[in-house]
Amino acid sequence: MRAIRRGIGTSGAAFALLGTLSACGGGNFRPVSDMPVRIGKPYTVRGTTYVPADQPGYDLVGYASWYGSESGNRTANGERFRPGWITAAHTSLPLPAYVEVTALDTGRTILVRINDRGPFSRGRIIDLSRGAAEELGIRGQGHAAVRVRAVDPSEKDRKKLRKGKPAEGRPRVGADELAVLRARLAASGNDAGR
Repeated sequence: MRAIRRGIGTSGAAFALLGTLSACGGGNFRPVSDMPVRIGKPYTVRGTTYVPADQPGYDLVGYASWYGSESGNRTANGERFRPGWITAAHTSLPLPAYVEVTALDTGRTILVRINDRGPFSRGRIIDLSRGAAEELGIRGQGHAAVRVRAVDPSEKDRKKLRKGKPAEGRPRVGADELAVLRARLAASGNDAGR
């Protein structure tokens, strides 16, 4: 459902996407759980094909956006979307997956649980829930430069996120590492996400 509201339209491809991702339907939601982990089949949105895959070494810089008006809708893995929770949408990581997201302007880093698909905008690499955007300190911005890195967090942190609570605080990234990450972003050509 989120995909249609974000402008994908009602073409056959969008309906196929919705069916593939199990993103629409009635009120029967999947319980919040880390099992089973779902990879999913390749899908196409707006002429771009996305290929979900297990990517344990995923580490990318780009832009994050955030969403929150879809409260109560079904996420791509079948859970109820709760905008205040620390969750996110990603085009290809498994569902669920855990990532560290670092704001490249402040070095602030948070742990996020991915349970949805998106964003489908050029240059955007992750779509944070309102709660995640607040936790990262970027809610006042429409988007922000970030690093997204796949991680395997402790069960304690996973349990907190499955209950909608923030995980334990992560150390801020230092100025030298932030400079390297910003240079990676500039070199990647991903500045189109602005």
